[in-house]
Amino acid sequence: MDTSAKIYVAGHLGLMGTALVRRLRAAGHTDLLLRSRQELDLTERRGVRNFFAKEKPEYVFLAAARVGGILANSVYPADFIGQNLFIQTNVIHEAYLAGVRRLLFLGSSCIYPKHAAQPIKEEYLLTGPLEETNRPYAVAKISGVEMCWSYNHQYGTQFFGAMPTNLFGLTDRYDLHDSHVIPALLRKMHEAKVNDAAEVVVWGSGTPRREFLFSDDAADACVFLMNLSDEQLKPVVTQDEVRPIVNVGCGEDISVREVAQLIAEIVGFSGRLVFDPSKPDGTPRKLLDMSRLSSLGWKPQTSLRAGLEKTYLDFCEKIAGGTQPNSTPIASR
Repeated sequence: MDTSAKIYVAGHLGLMGTALVRRLRAAGHTDLLLRSRQELDLTERRGVRNFFAKEKPEYVFLAAARVGGILANSVYPADFIGQNLFIQTNVIHEAYLAGVRRLLFLGSSCIYPKHAAQPIKEEYLLTGPLEETNRPYAVAKISGVEMCWSYNHQYGTQFFGAMPTNLFGLTDRYDLHDSHVIPALLRKMHEAKVNDAAEVVVWGSGTPRREFLFSDDAADACVFLMNLSDEQLKPVVTQDEVRPIVNVGCGEDISVREVAQLIAEIVGFSGRLVFDPSKPDGTPRKLLDMSRLSSLGWKPQTSLRAGLEKTYLDFCEKIAGGTQPNSTPIASR
């Protein structure tokens, strides 16, 4: 991508969107098209069509999505499937009509079967039943992948998906009812430390294993993929037997119990961790096979501990009233 090319980052205020904007600006890109939901509702076809017809971006990072953890997925399944289908359909179709050179669709590792062999290869897509707790969201993301494949097959576009593992990082949402496991645990343990609580309850048994990736590393991988030559990208976007997707992870996983203990250490919470097996565990294990992306020459740069430390600093600065991890807490929200 030329540094003067028009690049539209859909969802630029979210976890991945903010990381993509940081990465693109650091690389010298000067013409980023950024629209908040108030400025451009991606679920509304006419507004999306007018935007693409007027701005004519050359590249699109589709990071806009309705996202959340197990609780949010169980309470708002219609929102998770409906809003994501509207967003994907509108952006992908209008990108095709506007002649976008490349589109990168941000998916999720939840598209793979619940009991897929580990590590999970891209070709395992659609080979088994999905995890029940986030099936509507997963079906929506699978539909986005199928749209990319279909437009490539019928129209010769270069639309493809990056399937990141569980992401965390700067500007994450720390809502206890609507966030993923790491931001929820960071907030729970911070507030427990502030309030001198004796324990923190963690959903599930703690035995499921998860792979976690710092969002800035995921953004780096996405920009790396967008900058591949046509020859390098061709196997990704043209194969009939494998959908146009690339796994994005770190190649290592950790149990929920272990990551909870690590977060407690970083936050400075010294109380008990109580695991509640009456709450759903989700998929037993999700470890992505990184062979495809690794063979292209990319690898992550941030360790789990380093990423968690940076994320906790971000939480303290933006959510917890400026409280620093090693100082006396002054506020909790």
